[in-house]
Amino acid sequence: MSQFLLIPLGVKTGLTSVALGLVRALEQSGRKPLYFKPVSNERDEVEGVDTGTRFAEALFHQQPPQPLSLAQMDTMLSTGQDDDLIESMVAQFNQLSRATHDAVVIEGLIPDSERNYLANKNAKIAASLNARVVLVADAENETPAQMAAQLYLAWQEYAAGQGEPGGFILNRYNSTQAVAEYVTELQAALSASHSPLQCFGVVPLAPEKSAVRMLDVARYLQAEVLRGSEHLAKRRVQEIVVAGRSATYMHDRFKPGALIIAPGDREDVMMATALKTLSGVPLAGLILSCGSVPSDKLQDIVAPALKDQVPVLLTELDTYQTAYTLSHQPTQVPFDDLERIDGMVNHVAEHIDIATVCQDLGKPAKLRMSPPAFRYHMMERARQAAKRIVLPEGNEPRTIAAAAICQSKGIAQCILLAKPAEVFEVAQAKGIAIPDTLEIVDPDTIRERYVEPMVALRKHKGLTPELAHKQLEDTVVLGTMMLATGEVDGLVSGAVHTTANTIRPALQLIKTAPGAALVSSVFFMLMPEQVLVYGDCAVNPEPSAEELADIAIQSADSAKAFGIEPKVAMISYSTGSSGSGAEVEKVKAATALAKAKRPDLLIDGPLQYDAASVPSVGQQKAPDSPVAGRATVFVFPDLNTGNTTYKAVQRSANVLSVGPMLQGLNKPVNDLSRGALVDDIVYTIAITAIQAVQMTEGVSV
Repeated sequence: MSQFLLIPLGVKTGLTSVALGLVRALEQSGRKPLYFKPVSNERDEVEGVDTGTRFAEALFHQQPPQPLSLAQMDTMLSTGQDDDLIESMVAQFNQLSRATHDAVVIEGLIPDSERNYLANKNAKIAASLNARVVLVADAENETPAQMAAQLYLAWQEYAAGQGEPGGFILNRYNSTQAVAEYVTELQAALSASHSPLQCFGVVPLAPEKSAVRMLDVARYLQAEVLRGSEHLAKRRVQEIVVAGRSATYMHDRFKPGALIIAPGDREDVMMATALKTLSGVPLAGLILSCGSVPSDKLQDIVAPALKDQVPVLLTELDTYQTAYTLSHQPTQVPFDDLERIDGMVNHVAEHIDIATVCQDLGKPAKLRMSPPAFRYHMMERARQAAKRIVLPEGNEPRTIAAAAICQSKGIAQCILLAKPAEVFEVAQAKGIAIPDTLEIVDPDTIRERYVEPMVALRKHKGLTPELAHKQLEDTVVLGTMMLATGEVDGLVSGAVHTTANTIRPALQLIKTAPGAALVSSVFFMLMPEQVLVYGDCAVNPEPSAEELADIAIQSADSAKAFGIEPKVAMISYSTGSSGSGAEVEKVKAATALAKAKRPDLLIDGPLQYDAASVPSVGQQKAPDSPVAGRATVFVFPDLNTGNTTYKAVQRSANVLSVGPMLQGLNKPVNDLSRGALVDDIVYTIAITAIQAVQMTEGVSV
């Protein structure tokens, strides 16, 4: 067990975000860390719960002990109970369930002008908990020399005590100097002063990650909500625009994420807001100042355009007071804004040098495929694959956003099939930054060159050049031909097309892989503690026993290919021989066939879901089963059961599901749910890139 104590150099270093980001980075590296906060710096005024602890519970499904309050700490110190204070912190620390964890991230105390003595307490905590100290500094507007001086002074303070610092993390870095160059100069200055500190990460300033919700704005101003209350928690403020001039001169400022402030009698501003909304620009909201609202006639005019999609607030403050007040809005993340803290935590984790952090730690004996580890390794493998993925729905907004993310993060080289003008129009309206390297291909300019290859593939089915040209007007067919001819490595579709529209061209032109009797699918279910595989939940309505056996084998191989040890449960409404009926007999037969075909796999069934997933139930209902209570791959008897189960688990337990990933094709083609989010598409693109590598290497997925 290793402990890291994060100590801030200043009051506003983003300490909680950095601490939680380090937890996330450790998780992604395959470790199982805990979060611990001895003393709360600020408590939520409504429920009296520390926000850092609340976020740890929500993001990592942990239950750390509630920290002491500042009032409790001050009382103990004022009555001479210094040692008792440290002992109480150690007692809290010992409450942590560390038996199954290999690291603890401890959020230190924040010294301020009123509590300078907390620096000494941090040194005692480090010594008492045998923690490696990590200094956290705000690098905004600091030169390497200035930062080195801060770090050196802090190092002297802690080296003089019993806890010697091991490294530092710089937060909110905004220098124009390259990070590597900055760190090199900084480390040289530290070395000159004989400081052994190592850089554990440099986190760039990212104002977009701190964007407040309209809900936060309404709370802070204590404003009345006139419209769009259901969108208050969804719209985020990227920029505050004070409508000091007429809308004619301000319309270019009405951009995605803009919060417009104007008095209610500014009818031109109301009209401009309505028109921008009607054209698809996702404004953050509108604040009517001076306690004035537009006339009833004007409200009747703009109501059809706004459709309650844009939050409209009313405040008694004048326009200047409103803007000034919002400029001083606290940056602390509200306890109920999990989306924002999750984005900030991911941003921090992305810039932690986890190899340096863990260089002195023992590596886990076996990589634990937790959801963060699964996502992290999936993205890393996709980046290493460097594959070309075609997206036939190239003018669809979510697809464009996902392609931009994948391109900017190096997850894959995406090709959008669409007219470039349409793509850029959507991107401008939705505030999507299109990377210069993202390929946008007009289908009309390439369609002709695939007519002859397609006729060659389907000539035995009577396909003529005329029919081929007609079919190639469908961008899914066109993208599939790009894949068939080897110009791309994979295809992702389904945001607006049905599953059949995506799979049919693949079956006709790509065909099934050697030895594959059918095409099936799996979902990766990112449960709180581990990743499970569900199959088949998207393709085969009523598989026979033989087909069900093949689905089980394909699903097991897919699990193994993505780092999940396959323990396959053949799901039924009966466990073992406790029930009877045609459906149970089918599952029994499929289990026997799968075992015979692949004796190297752990497969058992029929098993009820609880017997497969809950150790105590599995022990009771199937004590001799090698799978019961420990299953990682769940194979459902039919599509009705599988699709219903995956959606019930996903929605009821708020579990992220990645997929469906298709299995059994010669080349990777993957289908999306038509309700897919941008992140879902990004994950599917990453999976497709990984499949392309595995298929090239001859791994069956």
